[in-house]
Amino acid sequence: MLTKGAYEKAKNYVESHHRFSEEIEKNKKLYLGPCITMSRQTGAGADKVSDSLVKFFESFRKENAPQWTVFDKNLIEKVLEDYNLPHQLAEVMEEKKYSAIISMANELLGGQPGIWDLVHKTTRTILQLAQTGNVIIIGRGGNVITARLKNAFHVRLVASMEDRIKHVQEYYQLEKAKAVEFIKKDDIARKNYLMNYFNKNIDDPLLYHITINTTILPYEEAAQLIAKFVVQRFPEMFIKADDLFPANIFSIE
Repeated sequence: MLTKGAYEKAKNYVESHHRFSEEIEKNKKLYLGPCITMSRQTGAGADKVSDSLVKFFESFRKENAPQWTVFDKNLIEKVLEDYNLPHQLAEVMEEKKYSAIISMANELLGGQPGIWDLVHKTTRTILQLAQTGNVIIIGRGGNVITARLKNAFHVRLVASMEDRIKHVQEYYQLEKAKAVEFIKKDDIARKNYLMNYFNKNIDDPLLYHITINTTILPYEEAAQLIAKFVVQRFPEMFIKADDLFPANIFSIE
């Protein structure tokens, strides 16, 4: 389930988008912001990294651009809102629950949309968010869906099993055995999701601009590295872009 704060952020983003769209009509020189997609191994810290990125980017966001927002679990709510689907379908739309059996059951019980229909609607929503920009989309094949968009930057987060277990234990308040079980099932579900619906291997390095090991590079530093690449790639989308990073901030000694 979404926290109230996460849902409010999603709604605020949509409202911000509408205001921004009006400005685009008046002034064709305005730029759409970047879209960052984040694929991750379970427990690799996508929540921590994305939160740090949002705080950083908000500090240098152009006044007339949409606020930076993360769409992870709240993406489900956004899809339901966009297409007026029954709220109960939110649970079905989680990555780990996509299956032919559930799809058939939904179609038989009350004419609810099948899984492929939900995937299609989710895909359309991701594209809409990505084309607005100033957004971080976590999971759900976002990198594949937005592969042809010029404003997209694709990240993959990985980490050691030990660190992933620790993060999952802290985040979900689980015992170690339960955390290990959760990670294994979730990793498989994410891999199957991308393969079943997009025919892509989630571990293919060619799907991403960069892959970061958060065991070696802590969450905050990982966020700084991503921010550096994004700012350098899209300097026109940030205020004071030339001053954001010293030239040698990530030089290798």
